[in-house]
Amino acid sequence: MDEDALNMAIRKFLKEVGVTSQREIERIVREHKFSDGRLKLRMTLTAEGTPLEHIVDAEIPIA
Repeated sequence: MDEDALNMAIRKFLKEVGVTSQREIERIVREHKFSDGRLKLRMTLTAEGTPLEHIVDAEIPIA
């Protein structure tokens, strides 16, 4: 396994996830009202055919 190639492929994937996720979060904030001024988020990372299930929960202020 080429560690450098793997690292670059992972970084490319994460960059795409980050950019597209930010766009989707911005879109949902524009389209909906949030009465409590906070948006609860959950990101779940899975890998088909593996037991990977990594969950990240966060709450961000919507001002």
